[in-house]
Amino acid sequence: MRVLGIETSCDETGAAVYDSQRGLLARALHSQVAMHSEYGGVVPELASRDHIRRVVPLTEQVVAEAGMAIRDIDGIAYTQGPGLAGALLVGASVATALGFALGKPVLGVHHLEGHLLSPLLGDPKPAFPFVALLVSGGHSQLFAVAGVGDYTLLGDTLDDAAGEAFDKTAKLLGLPYPGGPALARLAQSGRRGAVALPRPMKDSGDLDMSFSGLKTAVATLARREPLIAQRKADIAREFEDAVVDVLVAKSLAALEQTGMQRLVVAGGVGANRRLRDTLAAAARARGAEVFYPDLEFCTDNGAMIALVGALRLRPSTVCDGFRMTAATGRSCAPRPPEASGCWRDGARSTARRWQT
Repeated sequence: MRVLGIETSCDETGAAVYDSQRGLLARALHSQVAMHSEYGGVVPELASRDHIRRVVPLTEQVVAEAGMAIRDIDGIAYTQGPGLAGALLVGASVATALGFALGKPVLGVHHLEGHLLSPLLGDPKPAFPFVALLVSGGHSQLFAVAGVGDYTLLGDTLDDAAGEAFDKTAKLLGLPYPGGPALARLAQSGRRGAVALPRPMKDSGDLDMSFSGLKTAVATLARREPLIAQRKADIAREFEDAVVDVLVAKSLAALEQTGMQRLVVAGGVGANRRLRDTLAAAARARGAEVFYPDLEFCTDNGAMIALVGALRLRPSTVCDGFRMTAATGRSCAPRPPEASGCWRDGARSTARRWQT
């Protein structure tokens, strides 16, 4: 099945075509980082307007690169949420309009499901079941993934997500937007152990996390002495080490708790080199495997949405009406959004419940 995927949840416009038999045929991504850097963060109205400008040309581009005509698409998947309301509605509008015009099934995809399954775009692919660590600007969660659509939430952040803490700490240190990558680069010149920061909830006995206190500790350090270049680098290094220590400890505990031997790391923070190297070494030491999406699939992208569409839609799916929806909520829904206006073999298509 050939599925067009559209991603417009925040500040990246993504489109891709995924074939169930041949894999990823084409992908394209436009980042709005340069536009938002002037403001020090994402401006929702500007993000929505830029998605409007980009989404149709990118869609036309990937369909052409896949060697297809738009009518050859078997289904369309779009990010239904969570995300910025206006941004989500751009992708939802284009996807449902295309589906209506072409008479093709349209599926609203939960953004987190796209990230959870994004390592399946790589080679080798992780086999089910596995533990997934999802770390991004909006989420820091651990899941037990038994199969497509069967996800049990094991642990969550009680406040800030890891990526959010990276960005806020970078701002405290006067680093440019986007803060997370800038902080990671600065940390490379920091001295390990030159300053001390806490590892919140590292030994809490459960799989939940908390990063707001770590950010507050950085603010205290930043006020204590002048932020000369080396001190900034030392704080950045200690902050990165603290986050990595917590994420590694929780991930290993999740493997132990579930008895699984495969760990998947997804989301924007999953691109962090120190996290990757530390997790890989720790997993090897206990006989486990770690899988990461390729770097281009760590951030928001259309390929992961097209992949989920190809996994969930079936050739027997037919459409009888459309409804466009966008959900901005932060957490995983009790169950993933079902296909918009789609029926399978005469019965309404419903997704398996999220195990939360």
